Order: sequence, then C-alpha cells, then structure tokens
Amino acid sequence: MRGIGFRLLLLALALAAAVEVGARFVVEKNSLMVTSPTALRGRRDSAIGNFGVPQYGGSMAGAVVYPKGNSDACDAFDGGSKEQLFRTKPGALPSFLLIDRGHCLFAKKVWNAQNAGASAVLVVDDKDEPLITMDLPREDDEAAKYIQNITIPSALIDKKFGEQLKKAVKDGEMVNVNLDWREAVPHPDDRVEYELWTNSNDECGPKCDMLMHFLKEFKGAAQLLEKGGYSQFTPHYITWYCPQAFVVSKQCNSQCINHGRYCAPDPEQDFSTGYEGKDVVVENLRQLCVFNVANEIKKPWIWWDYVTDFHIRCPMKDKKYNKKCAETVIKSLGLDVKKVDKCMGDPNADSDHALLKTEQDAQIGKGSRGDVTILPTLVVNNRQYRGKLERKAVLKALCAGFEETTEPNVCLSDDMETNECLSDNGGCWQDKAANVTACRDTFRGRVCECPTFNGVQFKGDGYSNCEPAGPGKCLINHGGCWHETRNGKTFSACQESGNGDCKCPAGFRGDGVKKCHDIDECKEKKACQCPECSCRDTWGGYECTCSGDLLYIKEHDTCISKTAVQAKAAWAAVWGILVALAVLAAGSYVVYKYRLRSYMDSEIRAIMAQYMPLDSQGEVQNHSQEDHP
Repeated sequence: MRGIGFRLLLLALALAAAVEVGARFVVEKNSLMVTSPTALRGRRDSAIGNFGVPQYGGSMAGAVVYPKGNSDACDAFDGGSKEQLFRTKPGALPSFLLIDRGHCLFAKKVWNAQNAGASAVLVVDDKDEPLITMDLPREDDEAAKYIQNITIPSALIDKKFGEQLKKAVKDGEMVNVNLDWREAVPHPDDRVEYELWTNSNDECGPKCDMLMHFLKEFKGAAQLLEKGGYSQFTPHYITWYCPQAFVVSKQCNSQCINHGRYCAPDPEQDFSTGYEGKDVVVENLRQLCVFNVANEIKKPWIWWDYVTDFHIRCPMKDKKYNKKCAETVIKSLGLDVKKVDKCMGDPNADSDHALLKTEQDAQIGKGSRGDVTILPTLVVNNRQYRGKLERKAVLKALCAGFEETTEPNVCLSDDMETNECLSDNGGCWQDKAANVTACRDTFRGRVCECPTFNGVQFKGDGYSNCEPAGPGKCLINHGGCWHETRNGKTFSACQESGNGDCKCPAGFRGDGVKKCHDIDECKEKKACQCPECSCRDTWGGYECTCSGDLLYIKEHDTCISKTAVQAKAAWAAVWGILVALAVLAAGSYVVYKYRLRSYMDSEIRAIMAQYMPLDSQGEVQNHSQEDHP
C-alpha cells in the first residue's frame, strides 16, 4: 500500500547504495571563451545543463544580455505580448541571456528565456561553490509539460565570473562570448562507445514516455552505427539492494529478486495492485540477456528491436507485461528462448546473479564519468551526455565522438534506410504465398505495420497477424480463410459481404479459418429423403437418383415419372405450337386489313379526281380550242 512504508524503503535503498559505493558525481563541462571586453578576455568553465540541446561538436558565438527586470527569469518576459525581447536582429550576434539563479527551477528559467527569443542562457550561481549540473526537475513536476520543448543550450557559471559579466553589461560595454562543446565529448578514434541506462517500466509517467519515444526514434541510427562497426553500444539497468533489516518485509518481497539483492521500485507505487517491482527487475534482466544472446551471434543491434517491440506488444496497461508475451517477441526476432532463460537463471535463488552484480558495480562512476543515479542516463565515450534525449541531439553527440573526418554517413544524412526487412523479414508478419509483408524500412528503423496490397487493406498487429479486410479481400489468399481445390473445383470460406468472418460454404462445416470438413448430407438426412430416392454423398455436395423411370426434382426433393414428364413436355409443345399459330394468324389478319384499306383509299381518290378535280390541282387546259382559232 502506498504510504510511509514505501517511502521509508526507498530512502533505505538510496542510503544503502550511497554508503556502499560512496556516491561520486561528475559535472560535465564545456568551455566558455570571453572575446570582449579585453579586461575579461579568456577561457572559463561552465556546467552543461541537463536539458535543451547542447551543440555537441560545435561552438556558438553570442552577445551577452542582462535583463533590467525579472533578472531571475522566473516570469515570462513579454508580459503577454507576442514580441520577443531578446530575438536576434538581422546581422547581429545571437543573444545569450544572463540570468540569476534562485526562486524557480532551472528549466523554467531557460523556458522563459527561449520564449523571449534568447539563443542560449547563462545562469549565474548565487553561491561561491564548485559548479553543479542544472538537472531535470522531478518527473511529476509541472515542468514536464514544457521540458521536452526546450531547444536552446544552457550553462551554469560561477558567481564571481557572473558578477563580472553583469557589471560589464551594466557599464555599457560590448560583452561577446563563445560557447564551445567540441571537447565536451572525447573523440580519440573512428569508433564511438556509448551506453544507455534505461528501464523496462512503461508506467512511470512522462519520463518513461519520453524514454520509450527516444528508443523508437533512435533505433534506426543506432543499428546503422552498430552494423557498420562505427559504434559499440551497451545497455544497462539500475538496480538497488534491499537493506538486511528489510529483506523479509512485504515491500522487499514484492520489489526484489534473489532474496533482496536486486530491486526496483513498484511501478504504481502501490503494493496492493498491478505489477510489482520484481516484475520490472525480471524484465530488465531478460532484456540484458537478450542483448548478451544477440551479441553471441554477432547481432547486438537486435536489442533495439526487442525493447521497442516489447513496449508495443507487451505494455503494462494491457496486462501483457509478462514472460509469455516476451517470449513471443524473442521468437519473432529469431533468438533462442532457451538461451535467454538460461542466462536469466532462478530469480528465487539465494545467491548473487553474475550479470546483475556486474550492473550494480557499473553504476559506480569511474574516471571522467560520475555515478549513475537517475534514469535515463546516456554516456558517450565515458562522458555523461547532458541535454534533451532526442534523436538528432543524441546523434549529434555521438557523431562528435568520432575523430575528425572519420564520421560515418549516418552522421551526414538523416534519409537513410536500415534495410532490416532483408533479414528474416525484420521479425514482422509476412505471407510468402501472396508475397505480402508488414515490414517497412525507415531511417528510424523498421516498423511492423499491416500493409495495403493491390488495393486491399490488411489489419492486425503487424507482428504475428495481418488479415485482409474490406472489398477484394478474398482475392488475397482467400482472405486468410480455409480453402481447398479438388478435381478443378475450389471451395472457399471467405465472404466479401457481411461482417467479414470466415464461414464454411454450403455442404461444409467447421471454423472457416483452419478447417471446413465435408458434410454427409445423405447420412444427416439433409436431402434426397423421398421414398423413391437413392442418395450418394460427394465432396461439397451430393447426388440423388430415383428408382425405375423416375426423375429427381431437387427443388421439391421428390421423384416423378419419366412418362408423366414426357407427356407434360409433349402437351407443352402442342400448346406452344397452337399459341404460335394463333399469334401468326392474328398478325396476318391485321396486315391484310391494313393493306386492303390502303388499296381501297387509293382507288376512290383516283375515281373522284376524274369527275371532281381537287382544290389542290390546277385547272386542266382545253387544247382543242387552241388548234382551231
């Protein structure tokens, strides 16, 4: 149950880890060079903010601006106006806003400065102390609403140096500085080594959502780098151990495996419902083992496919965050499930697990890298990455880790496909018979989405199942329904109309998908039941014959005499002839009457014309009078 017990246990876990390893934190720095005024010229250190987008591998020059009011940037600068006070004017250097520490979150200060048009932010410490990292706010904080939208770089400078900059600005001097990230990531050779501290828990709020989004977006670039031999990637998972005094407690039993040695917080922070912390530890271990097994077959990049596919297919919200769903994903990627199980071992064993013990040891900082205490954490060439966990920003940091002129093509172009579908169809669904696949390559990696093929839309999860739907679906492998052909005759359970379900055709019975077996209509007395009938079953139908000279009428399921049929046929022929003759006679009579009347009319007109000329005719001349004058 959520409450004091849960918080006390988390505190105990944190204290135990701190005491055991002696917490060690390293601040990632970049160089800040003052070029003007002359009195301040020189190189200074600044601490890279753990949000925004640092320009890894590059530099940025700008003019320092100190606001006259709202110097801590805890309030919006525009006061409701759309005008950006610090927006760079054409031809001028970008504005680097100098602000004071205190009164609100670092992220909020940078967010307000960005909205006011600043190109970068320099935060002046309010204490005389070594530089610290401006970290992300708590994941449940209001800042989660805007933290992912911060796109400008930021850095913390010490109090003394900050006061000098403020004085120079107030005195009206031109203060120009150059922020340099080129040495923020070591770049000794042509291969980058990086590691990501992550977690399989997908119900921890905005931070988990951000992590899962990054894994999906960055997968394509990561696999290209790995396949080309340009990088060596290693995933890691944070675990804690339960203090000895709490090992037998309900809290440790639900959050830990191997008798309290390896623990993770309860996903819902509620011991009475949902998944438990030990479920997360087990899945974290499984993901580590997937990486190891994939690495054994020289395909470590399969880890990216597994974690993204597992998140899509086995989410906690759908109650699929379990071993059965995980093994389905593992099999779809062509990995040996038994090897993964062997790697995981027994979570109930009262002994150390070599792989998880190594993970706990790796959490301790070494060399230039500090302790790993927060999730997610990205380390590049043994330097902790600071900034927004976003594809382009991280790729830029990785590319900055290559020795100059040795960068791979992925660092130069975003529009590259990974060609994962060429290998085992990318673990996606496919119908080899119809040559249809759900695998689609993108520069972010392959995605499994049911396709549209020849105008037919497929529907399903894209991984294990895609079924044609809508008009024309029966043209594609009979819509995934049962079908069979014998003696040149094909029967199919696919239906174009209706609800789209597979239904066995007439004469068959079954589920319509895997099997439809022929019905024996004769045995089941579904046809040919008249006393004179003799039934014989055939595939997909039946044949019915009658005894003697009888004929079978299927529509009425009865037998009638051939003589009766012949007599009926003869009488039908006679009546047909009589009707035809009657119609012919009537037609002839009508034609005769018409022609006779036409003839009589013409004769009468001729006789009348001789004795009574019609008005339309001209008067006939008397030629005899013309001959005798």
